[in-house]
Amino acid sequence: MGQAGTQLETARWAFLRAEWRTLCLLTYAVEPERLLPWVPPGLELDLRDGQAFVSLVAFDFLETRVLGVPWPGYVNFPEVNLRFYVREGARRGVAFVREYVPKRLIAWIARGLYNEPYSAAPMRSLVARERGGLFVRHGLWKGGREHTLRVRAEPEPHLLGEDTPEHFFKEHSWGYGTSRRGGLVRYEVRHPVWRTYPVRSVELDWDWGVVYGDAWADLGDRAPVSVVVAEGSPVAVSPC
Repeated sequence: MGQAGTQLETARWAFLRAEWRTLCLLTYAVEPERLLPWVPPGLELDLRDGQAFVSLVAFDFLETRVLGVPWPGYVNFPEVNLRFYVREGARRGVAFVREYVPKRLIAWIARGLYNEPYSAAPMRSLVARERGGLFVRHGLWKGGREHTLRVRAEPEPHLLGEDTPEHFFKEHSWGYGTSRRGGLVRYEVRHPVWRTYPVRSVELDWDWGVVYGDAWADLGDRAPVSVVVAEGSPVAVSPC
């Protein structure tokens, strides 16, 4: 077992352990004031060159264990979320506008325990090797139609430098939210630094207004400033 595996095993008590695999991040620049109503209490936006960002993130939950138990029917499933970037002093983290999973029970538990903005919707994902490359497809049904993301990437992942935009968007050790009483919810996410696959192409057929509400409809008219496909790894999530 390498250093990363040892860190996961010796992490503080983990409510959830899983593998997050083949994470596709499409990141968009937005006006900072637009996100201020969403920022959890006591935090500030994590800006880069004075700009705020949101990311559409699609990936697979695999080998999921809650309280150490692999609950039948809830071990492997996709997730698609819309997240943004925040800071708590020196701690860099993420908070969420909306998180979609295909299982109603998962969404219900996440909302009930942590007030996380989870919703359930029919979803499917595919990761395949084809034509000497990597192909990833995610589909989410909402509003009477399927919204799809297709990404093609190089077959081999690489480790990028900490000064790159890709590292800025994909590497965070903290997740945040707001409790029902208006307090700060904080949890730590442990995982090794993820390698990334160079992206060849991306196709997004996505009605932002239907999936995330009218406040985000205009993202359909914008091009992402960054597209990342991260390899992923085992993760351990611990409440703090």
